[in-house]
Amino acid sequence: MQSVVRSLRVLESVAAHQPVGVAELARLLELPKSTVQRSLTTLAEMGWIEPVEGEFTRWALGPAARQLARNNIPEINLREAALGPMQALRDETNETIHLAVPEGLRWMVLVERMDSTQAVRTFNELGTRTPMHATSTGLSVLAHSPENRVEALIADGLETYSPTTIGDPAELRAELRRIRKRGYALNLRQFRPQVAAVGAAVLDRTGVPVAGICISMPDSRFQRRQVPHWGELVSKAASEISGRL
Repeated sequence: MQSVVRSLRVLESVAAHQPVGVAELARLLELPKSTVQRSLTTLAEMGWIEPVEGEFTRWALGPAARQLARNNIPEINLREAALGPMQALRDETNETIHLAVPEGLRWMVLVERMDSTQAVRTFNELGTRTPMHATSTGLSVLAHSPENRVEALIADGLETYSPTTIGDPAELRAELRRIRKRGYALNLRQFRPQVAAVGAAVLDRTGVPVAGICISMPDSRFQRRQVPHWGELVSKAASEISGRL
């Protein structure tokens, strides 16, 4: 029981003073550094805290703590926030628009769809699960996720679904860097044959990715020269949804 209380005190101090190092926490709590370090290690393993920008000597609240905070703050429903931007994006492109949310370590789940009016179009039923590393919504979410989540996915294995699926860890890490730089992700037949998509991440107020939105189309209508335009449109829609949350 004493160790639990001590860890909670450490967590409270991290929340109050983040980003904060071991030495400062030890001084604030009047505890030995070794004791504080053990608590930090335990809290990090559980996702309550995480290192800041890869510096393991400074700590901030992690995804578990942020999720707990979000669960206790009234927010506009994601679907409600997304419907307007999704419809505008569909009308602008006349392609199918998907909104998907992460589920567990490996999957994205389709929660909303705006269908194209064209006779030939892509189609997924609501509730469809797709692999995170082989879709534009999933890749965009991964690109904004903590490094330890990406590494956990890699350690779990990168299943290949087509010749264009990213199955090499180094290639995936490089692609995620490119996505962060340009602001959107591409999927050209990585999961389903003859399907292409351009997607972007929807972030909450703390910068955590909570969903991905994409323009989905038959690969027969995919044009490389249009990618920057589509990327700009989907990124703008994702930002608008984020602003409404």
